[in-house]
Amino acid sequence: MPLEAGLLEILACPACHAALDDRTADEATPELICTGADCGLAYPVRDGIPVLLVDEARRPA
Repeated sequence: MPLEAGLLEILACPACHAALDDRTADEATPELICTGADCGLAYPVRDGIPVLLVDEARRPA
C-alpha cells in the first residue's frame, strides 16, 4: 500500500534530513529510501506506518 503523497512531502530521513522516496522493488517489504547522496538508508514500512528509526534502517548495498 503506497503512502499518501502529502505524507511523503513532509517526511525526511532522520539521519541526514534528505527527502524520502517510496520506491520499492518488492511490495511484500515496502521501504522508504533516503535520496541523500551519502546516506541512502532504507526505512521499513510496517502495517502502513513508516518506521523512521536509524537503528531499524537497512544500510545501502
